[in-house]
Parts: sequence; C-alpha cells; structure tokens
Amino acid sequence: MPLISIIPNFHPKNDARLLERAEQLRPVLYRQIVQPEGGFILKERYSPDREEIRLQQLRELPFTKGQNLCLDFGTHIVGRVSLDFAFKGSHPDAPAFLKFKFAETLDELSENSAEYHGWISSGWIQEEYVHLDEIPTHLHLERRYAFRYLKITVLDTSPKYQLLVRHAECRTESSADWRRLEKRSYGDAELDRISETGLRTLANCMQEVYEDGPKRDRRLWTGDMRLQALVNASSFRNMDLTKRCLYLFAGSRFPDGRVAACVFTGKHTEADDTWLFDYALFFVDALEEYLSETGDDEALRDLYPIAREQLQYSLSLCGDDGLLKSESAADAFIDWTEGLDKAAAAQCVLIDSLGYGVRLAERCGDSVSAARWRSEQARLRKAAVKSFYRAEENKVISNGQFSVASQVWAVLADLVEGEQAVELMRSLADYDGPYGMMTPYAHHYYLMALLKCGLKAEALDHIRYYWGSMIRAGADTFFEAWDPKDPKASPYGGAIVNSCCHAWSCTPAYILYKYY
Repeated sequence: MPLISIIPNFHPKNDARLLERAEQLRPVLYRQIVQPEGGFILKERYSPDREEIRLQQLRELPFTKGQNLCLDFGTHIVGRVSLDFAFKGSHPDAPAFLKFKFAETLDELSENSAEYHGWISSGWIQEEYVHLDEIPTHLHLERRYAFRYLKITVLDTSPKYQLLVRHAECRTESSADWRRLEKRSYGDAELDRISETGLRTLANCMQEVYEDGPKRDRRLWTGDMRLQALVNASSFRNMDLTKRCLYLFAGSRFPDGRVAACVFTGKHTEADDTWLFDYALFFVDALEEYLSETGDDEALRDLYPIAREQLQYSLSLCGDDGLLKSESAADAFIDWTEGLDKAAAAQCVLIDSLGYGVRLAERCGDSVSAARWRSEQARLRKAAVKSFYRAEENKVISNGQFSVASQVWAVLADLVEGEQAVELMRSLADYDGPYGMMTPYAHHYYLMALLKCGLKAEALDHIRYYWGSMIRAGADTFFEAWDPKDPKASPYGGAIVNSCCHAWSCTPAYILYKYY
C-alpha cells in the first residue's frame, strides 16, 4: 500500500539562517573498529542451513567459484567495511568476481533478491558486485552498511588459484556516545535485554541526524524523530542532535510553511514533497518535549512561530462542525495497517497536539494563542465524542470501523477518560480482529495509552510479549514492522527490504527508564 507523494516542480522554502544553525549543530561521529566474531558457510546459496567454521581457520580457508563465506560480526553494526584478500595456488591470471551481501538478520541472509517485486526500490537491498583485478589487495567499500552478517560469494575466479580472505573489519559510525550512558538494570534479565536492544537500535540510527533506519531510508522523518528524541533524552543526552533535527525541519519546509514529513540531509538539505497530517503536528510535540528537557530560549524563539503555523494550518482543515475534513484525515500516517480508517485517530492527534501547543504558547507568553487553542481543543474534542464515541458500547468507531489505533488515540486525547478509558484499554489486551497494529510505532502509542490509564503491569506485559518476541526471533536491534504471528509480514511487498534496525521501535528503553 504505497504512501508516495510526487509534486511536480516542488521547490521547498528554505530559511538560510535556520539551516546554518542546524549546520553548526552537526554532531561528532564516534567510531570503533569491529571485527567478525565467527563465520560459517551456507550449504546452498539461499539456504538457512549452514556449516560453522572456526575464526582461526579464516586466514587459510580457500574459496573458488560457487563457494561462499559468511562473516558474523556478533551484533548489528553500522559503518564502512574493509577486507584484505590473498590467494592460494598459482598467480591469479584473471580477476576474482565477487558478490557481497550485507544482512541485518540470518533470515535476510538467505533471501533471494531476484524474487523481490515490492513497491519500495530494490536499490535499498545491500548487495554489491566487485571485481578484484589485482590479488593480493586491500578493498575498502566506501558505502555505509547496516548489518550483522556479510556473505561473500565467489561468482568466478580461475582454475589456477583460490581466494583467501585474510582480514575483515568494519569502522562503525554513530553520534551516540556510550560513555555518557548511565548503567541501568531492572532486576530482570529479559527487561535488561529489551532496554539494551532499544538503546542499540537508537544508537545505530543516531548518525548526523536521527535516521529512521540506517539500512533504509536513512532519512529524517518527523514521526521517528519525536520518538528517538524521547529515548535520547533519557539515555545518551545528545540534546544538540535533537535541536539540529528540529532546525532542519524548520529550515526546509513546504512553500506554504508546512513542515514536511521528512527531510533529505545529504550534501544539500531539502524537504521531501511528502506531507503527513500527524507528522507535521509531531513537530509541535517534539519541540515542546525538547524545551521541557532543556529550557532552550534560542530554540523557543526561533521555532515557536513555525510550531504555531502547523497548528493554525491543521485547524484550518477542520469544518464548522469541529471535525477534521476526510481528505485531511486520509493524509495522516497513524500506522501501516491495511485499510485503516484514520478519521478518529487523526482528529485525536490534533486534539492532543493542541495541548502541546498551549504549553509552548505559555512558555512564550503568547496568552492569546494559548486561550484560542484551549477553546479549539475543547470544541474538537466535543465534536469527536459526538461523532466517534459509542458510550453504550464504550468504544470508538471511525466511519463504521473499529480499530486499535482509534481507541488508543481516543484515550490519549481524552475522548475517553477515567474508568471508561481503563476498561477500553483492557478490552484491547486480547484483541485479535481486523485493523490491529502493524508497527512498533503504533505499539508505542498503545503503551502510552496504557500508562495514561495507570495500567503499568499491562504495559510491561505487552513490552515482554511484543518486543521480547523480536529478541526471541533473533533480533539484535528492533524491527520496523513486526507481527509475532507472521514474521515475514511487510508493508512493502517483501521482507528483504524491511528495516531490522528502525528508530520508531526503540522506545521501550525510554518507557522502562521513565516508568519503571
């Protein structure tokens, strides 16, 4: 179900002063040399069956046409790879033709990329073809990879020689400084592992911006950034990275001032021509949460006007009846759930963000906006209760559809309160019907709704069930999309392009730290 926006002749509105401030906040990348901890040979090219080899064998293990070597670097890493090759036998009389495949998980290692026909570009699949014209040689791959496993397949050599892999290493990159992290334990091995995995997920996504995924898409998305910033504030405390990302969103926007859903941050900063209703509002939420942590007067002065614009624009999309217009609700993300009606959830995101806007306005002494947004929040909430809430059933129905997302956002926006909210959230614990949740992103907000209702034990149980099941499935970092009952599920038409280290999945590290 593609969510693609293509606007012909799109030219973002760039603010040179804000982008210059973002550039001044570019972080230091911390680097470390990591070498393989083990290796194995796949018995067949795309088979999960493997033959383990001892690492000390590696330097003298010869390979010829059709054979493969898989290197295991021990855990998920992000960085640039170098290898040293030599030969055994006669002097090489022809190049060695190799295929490198980088994989985040064992399952990805045995995927055949030729069988992928999804709607996300296959260019994200981490495969490279290399000729070694001179052997021995040192090979440095310039491209950055996100992986645990490296599979080297010898596509062809010559009968006169065999190839040797003398050495392999990865120079990792991250703007997370692990030395700043306080040692933490929850007195429970499973929860400790979940917290550590969440932090590794965040760290591997903390590059020069908060990337959504270091394998794919390597971009700064508002929805991911908001969740990453929460985890960072409770762990690595690289607050300048959060500030930089807020300035990047503010510095390159739609021509009418809207905050884009994502921003390209390579050689030139440029807003993507994608706008998502809820993601634009998360700029407001993320700014308020950043200011709560830092009290940064410069950021408040520079960025509050942009946050105010997002709320004013969103309110302009509501009708006289106090309901968000249907076409605008359809522009929200909410989750990847197929066929999800987003009217109720999108309305509730706006109601919730107005509360963040009120707090921002009060920080700025903007009493007029604060009063107006309180009034609008009450009006939109009243309209939402009337349109979506079925009091006799204690459930929220969005255009005839019951979904988990609608219930969760109704609780977060106080459409349902008190004991009714508690009962509603408890009723979702065993829900196995249509329109459930597909991503850890949606599960995060489910946890926040549970915690808002004081259901700490239920939230902890869900962390163990959902994020724990990823670890039990072999995760070193948390996945972009995950259904414990269908591990191969993908919103993109093939699991090979799923990101197995994805920013929006790291939040148990924050929730455990803050609430437990």
